[in-house]
Amino acid sequence: MRTRFQMGLDDLRQKLLRMGGLAEQAVDRARQAYIDRDLTRCQMVLEGETLINTSEREIDEAAFDLLAMQQPMAVDLRFILAVTKINSDLERVGDQAVNIAERVMDMVEMPAADLPVDIARMGAAVSAMVRRALEAFIEGKAELAQAVLEMDNVVDRMKDDAFIQLVKTMNQRPEVVRQALDALLVARNLERVADHATNIAEDVIFWVQGADVRHNASTEEHPETPPGQSTSTRISGI
Repeated sequence: MRTRFQMGLDDLRQKLLRMGGLAEQAVDRARQAYIDRDLTRCQMVLEGETLINTSEREIDEAAFDLLAMQQPMAVDLRFILAVTKINSDLERVGDQAVNIAERVMDMVEMPAADLPVDIARMGAAVSAMVRRALEAFIEGKAELAQAVLEMDNVVDRMKDDAFIQLVKTMNQRPEVVRQALDALLVARNLERVADHATNIAEDVIFWVQGADVRHNASTEEHPETPPGQSTSTRISGI
């Protein structure tokens, strides 16, 4: 039974990694679609949403089956709970990518406008956050996850700057209001992707260390428990 359970955990991990790859790909495609005003990439993002949604359901079902199979020990239980939460955030990352693609589809119907905001740079930072959050999960390293939390502040400042500059542009240049509004919505969606990447990083820390670091709690108060090692040590938040 324990061998079957461990195989189930390995399969769950692989399913989530595939889901993560789909979500990361969706963000990259949406970001590049904005940069290139590329409707083909937009369509790829929209079509990929179905696969992401299907993966979400499969992962949830696999996680619930594992919980029903036997009573997991501490670190295994944390892992399964973290997977279900990460799964939900990855699905929402896909939703935000769809929102960005839809805004790009609206933008290409209008003349290109020179806007005082670097969406490409913000998108690159957000993509890096998603990638590093998934790397933290793959390697089971809390320090990688902590780096993602720190990157979120940078993206928040980018979004705030974009809001200020784009609102100013809309007031000064009425002819580009629609383009500026679309860019503002893209920036907001990118910031939300960053929030989901942050959630994923927090869940990795919860799995690895048993520490709840939401709302700026410190990870240094909790010693690290190596992932994959079943233990009855502290389980914060369970």
